[in-house]
Amino acid sequence: MAIERHVLVYEAPGGTYESMAVYDPAAGEQPGLLLFPNFFGTKEWDFARAEKVAALGFKVLVVDYYGQGKRGTSMEEGSKLLAELVADRALMRDKLKAHLAELHKLPHVKPGRVAAIGFCLGGKCVLDLARSGADIAGVVNHGVYDPPGFPNAPMVAKLLICHGWNDPLCPPEATVGLAKELTDADVDWQLIAYSKTGHSYTTEDTPLNEDESFGFQPDTDRRSWQAMVNFFAETFG
Repeated sequence: MAIERHVLVYEAPGGTYESMAVYDPAAGEQPGLLLFPNFFGTKEWDFARAEKVAALGFKVLVVDYYGQGKRGTSMEEGSKLLAELVADRALMRDKLKAHLAELHKLPHVKPGRVAAIGFCLGGKCVLDLARSGADIAGVVNHGVYDPPGFPNAPMVAKLLICHGWNDPLCPPEATVGLAKELTDADVDWQLIAYSKTGHSYTTEDTPLNEDESFGFQPDTDRRSWQAMVNFFAETFG
């Protein structure tokens, strides 16, 4: 197996985007997968994580959702880019669907066999993609649940939500609200909550803070990864 990275530049609503395709070109037909980064945008962490996902048997597209040359290099910059993206959730939804269309253009992506995973802001993105009624088989969310404020299309994706119980961005009422939303939508969903875990629990270079509300939690990172592997084995097996 020789997993390669290929930069993809393409036009979509809002401008020009530079995403990264990660896959084994010799593997033949495989399911496709969108990977949505945290609010800083695409970076080495995402490409390395995409290689791990590709090794499970996927063609992966690491999504640039801000636009070519736009990346958060500080908390302030990342927050500004995030605010601009989520200010119009309907436009954001259209952008997400355009990135999904680009995934289908990768060589040997199985038609109708597509998944999406997202971290932080990326978690919001994968939920909104599912809410759009997009033809995706499975969605894995790591954080951020707020509804978009417009009616959902019928959801067809199965969903796995991996939730840090101490996450201040996803307090209990938001978690219960998401569970009610997905139940009312009559979709197949799972929610796993992890103790001693806050936001950004997969980010190795972010120390866990004192109240365990933010930062890397190695046990949860390992457990949520295995939960994702099991979810995809069931969804695509």
